Amino acid sequence: MHIILKISLILVIGFIFGKFAKLLKLPSVSGYLIAGLLLGPSFFSFVSPEETKSFEIISEITLSFIAFGIGSEFMLKDIVKMGKKIAIITLAEVIGAITIVFSVMYFIFNMDFAFSIVIASMSAATAPAATIMVIRQYRAYGPVTKTILPVVALDDVFGIMAFGIAISIAKILVSDAEFNVLKIIGVPLIEILSSLLLGLILGALLAMLTKRIDPKDELQIKTIFFVGIGAGLSMTLGLSPLLTNIMMGATLANLRAYSNRSFSAINDFVPIFYVLFFTIAGASLDIKILYSVGIAGLGYIAARATGKILGAWLGSKSVKAEKQVQKYLGFALLPQGGISIGLSVLVMQQLPQYAVEITTIIMASVLFYETLGPIFAKISISKAGEINALPNIDDLIETPAH
Repeated sequence: MHIILKISLILVIGFIFGKFAKLLKLPSVSGYLIAGLLLGPSFFSFVSPEETKSFEIISEITLSFIAFGIGSEFMLKDIVKMGKKIAIITLAEVIGAITIVFSVMYFIFNMDFAFSIVIASMSAATAPAATIMVIRQYRAYGPVTKTILPVVALDDVFGIMAFGIAISIAKILVSDAEFNVLKIIGVPLIEILSSLLLGLILGALLAMLTKRIDPKDELQIKTIFFVGIGAGLSMTLGLSPLLTNIMMGATLANLRAYSNRSFSAINDFVPIFYVLFFTIAGASLDIKILYSVGIAGLGYIAARATGKILGAWLGSKSVKAEKQVQKYLGFALLPQGGISIGLSVLVMQQLPQYAVEITTIIMASVLFYETLGPIFAKISISKAGEINALPNIDDLIETPAH
């Protein structure tokens, strides 16, 4: 079958399942993922594992757009006002997930220290895409929603740094190499700072080249070009496309009062990518993994959820956040996806002796959390009373609250 025909069918099937999900009062993204699961090797094998790899560019582009939109929420005046609170909450939920997953793997399942510390570090990152889609669909707004967006962005920064440190320690432990603190901390730190610097430069350039009077199509082309440049340069230089585009969006939002026009132009362009991204993500999952993952995999899934929820609660309570943030934030931070899969690839390259076990557990976790994570996110914002709380604004990504 021709690739264009196949992509078109994936798009329409994902769209239909998204509509069914809405009828069942579920997030559309859950419908996309289930459609993909049915199309993939678990059921009808309409999309082969080789084809999902060839579609990776769609995932990379979509994540870049999502990251750019998240950046719009990092307004300097808001960061000054609540930046410390966000940092503490994020650090608490990241430490919570890493600590509990490590403890379960090392003390209960008697895994190697190197194995335990690496897989624990991979539990930190939240997949922002699914949570953002739920917020958009339900026009959510309120303390929980306003806390979710910066937290899911910042915990990716902490997660990437934690993984960099963990894998450096693990490589030293398995090779008996000399312990070098500078290398362990310096390498991930350089990657993060370089990604942010690249995003800052590109965001400033985009702000200089956009004008209030720009026609919408011209603004759209400029913005898409810069998001693509940010992602492409990051991957070429071995940096993080996610962090680069978050920083680019944040820089544009702070330098241009009318930046919402750029974010709106992007939002008009990308819905098709969202449907394809989640449907293909579902097709990349193989339900057979659940049979081979064993009790350790189930332990990882339970430990990660416990760590995220407990950490978010402790962090929110320590900064005296709103009651609904303390109670419900953790449930919105459960989705796990692209970043964890990307880190699995690095494990294959740098720690091949642990690759099969870690990749199997992570893929089972992704299957569980990508399918059920959006439902937990909906429950979170619903219990917080924030669904349809923004009736006159298209969505938080399209028109940021400046």
